[in-house]
Amino acid sequence: MTSLGMALSAKHIVWDWNGTLLDDNNAVLAAVNDVCTGFGRQALTLDEWRGLFSRPLLQCYERVLDRSLSTEDWARIDRLYHDRYELLLHTCGLAAGVPELLHAWRDAGRSQSLLSMWFHDRLVPLITEMGLVDLFQRVDGLRTEVGGDSKADHLAHHLQAQQLDPADVVLIGDVVDDAFAAQQVGARCVLVTTGVMGRAALEATGVPVADSIPEALQLIQPA
Repeated sequence: MTSLGMALSAKHIVWDWNGTLLDDNNAVLAAVNDVCTGFGRQALTLDEWRGLFSRPLLQCYERVLDRSLSTEDWARIDRLYHDRYELLLHTCGLAAGVPELLHAWRDAGRSQSLLSMWFHDRLVPLITEMGLVDLFQRVDGLRTEVGGDSKADHLAHHLQAQQLDPADVVLIGDVVDDAFAAQQVGARCVLVTTGVMGRAALEATGVPVADSIPEALQLIQPA
C-alpha cells in the first residue's frame, strides 16, 4: 500500500542498498543485538530497533545504550556491528522485484546509480558477485573507516560526479535520512517500508511511501 501516490517525474534513480535493494533486516538486527550484548543491554526486537533508528548513528546508539559514547566506544560498536553483519551477509537476499525491475528501467534507456552508507570496498565486490554492478552508471559506498553520518553530503557528491541535475533525480531509500538528503540537494525521494524504520516515521517526512520496490517504481514516471 502506497501513500501520497502522485507520480514523480524522473530521468535518473539513485538507489539505496541496505534495506532497500538488499533485504538484510535479520542480519542488521543480529548485529545490533551483538552491540547491545557487548554493552550490557538487553536485546531489541525489530520493531523496537525501527522505533529507535536514526542518523547520525552515534546519537542513535547513545539512546539505545542510555549512555554517552566516547570515540573508543564508537569504534568498538562499529567493529561489533560489522563483524556480526558480515558473518550473516550470505543469508541476505535481494528485495522483491530486484534485479528484474532495475533491468527494465535501464533497458528502457533510463539511468540509475547506487549510493550506500555501507563500506565501498565491501559493497562493490558484493554487487559484482550478485551480477548487479553493470546496472548502475555509478556506485558509491562509504570511503571512511567508520560510518554513521548523514547521507546528504555523499548524495551531493554522487550527483555532481555524474553531472546530474537534482531536479531530474529520485532517490529510493528506506530511512528518514534518505528523504533529508534528497531535500538538501534538491532531489525527490520515495521511501520504502522494507528497511529499519516504521511507516509512521517515514510518512512524517512528507514524501511518498511504498511497501515494496515495485510499488515505489509505480510512483515514478520517466521524464
